[in-house]
Amino acid sequence: MEQQVLGRLGRLVSVVGLGTWQLGADWGDVSETDARDALEASLEAGVTFYDTADVYGDGRSEQVIGAFLKEHADAGITVATKMGRRMDQVPENYVLANFREWTDRSRKNLGVERLDLVQLHCPPTAVYSSDEVYDALDTLVEEGVMAAYGVSVETTAEALTAIARPGVATVQIILNAFRLKPLDEVLPAASEAGVGVIARVPLASGLLSGKYSADTTFAENDHRNFNRTGAAFDVGETFSGVPYEVGLEAAGRFTELTAKCFDDSLTPAQAAIAWVWQRPGVSTVIPGARNADQARANAAAGDAATLGPLFTSGVREIYEELIKEHVADKW
Repeated sequence: MEQQVLGRLGRLVSVVGLGTWQLGADWGDVSETDARDALEASLEAGVTFYDTADVYGDGRSEQVIGAFLKEHADAGITVATKMGRRMDQVPENYVLANFREWTDRSRKNLGVERLDLVQLHCPPTAVYSSDEVYDALDTLVEEGVMAAYGVSVETTAEALTAIARPGVATVQIILNAFRLKPLDEVLPAASEAGVGVIARVPLASGLLSGKYSADTTFAENDHRNFNRTGAAFDVGETFSGVPYEVGLEAAGRFTELTAKCFDDSLTPAQAAIAWVWQRPGVSTVIPGARNADQARANAAAGDAATLGPLFTSGVREIYEELIKEHVADKW
């Protein structure tokens, strides 16, 4: 699989990584066996970048990855975790003392002395402009608690604010065929600043796989069931904030576009993932997987040839005609 430098962290990582929210919680039940199999299958397929968070399963995702790291200490793996959502989401909680507590817990869960990359986990907007927050993060880098820090954001405006900070190594943002706004400003600004871009939700919570219909049901503990209106967290994290019925129509057109351009050489999911990592300025894309088969299929998108202008223009057309009005002014 192709490798790219992950911004100011300065490490080579696979262009397709693995997002491990599914291995913790909020995607229905995933057994520990399936979680470990997904990690192993990803590594075998060339994945060297794994993204997690301290709240995924209240640390379960980090702990599963920690056991995996112990068995593959020399595999060149980079792990990014996130912090900040273990307390009330107010700027006052983003202070050095809490950062120490959260990173100490993540180090214990992952079984490491120094964390590779720690990202603020979609904090309140005011946090991105706080000098004190960045001073605290710089302190933890200087002390060796973590090698680098970044931010995970909801909006393009938050991304641009963070990119302007000299210590920010990476920005994680939703980028997929239903969320094109980051292409216009965020990716160029990040490239100019040397900041890595981690693209999340590449399949729009699975919609772009083309496997869902109006009759599809999701488990009670799956965010695609309980967060469709943003009841639990930002609605943009569920189906990229697109109304489900609209998303189904757009996904159907995306499936047709994939078949037209690639016949059977790429599935819709693989085309969606490949399209993301091939955008100039993207360092890595982090689809999730519930099992080994999904992990292998996703990783295969890291070997895809250049998708070409016909496909790219088709993606833009679907976005402009069906999706833009639902997302562009919100994120």
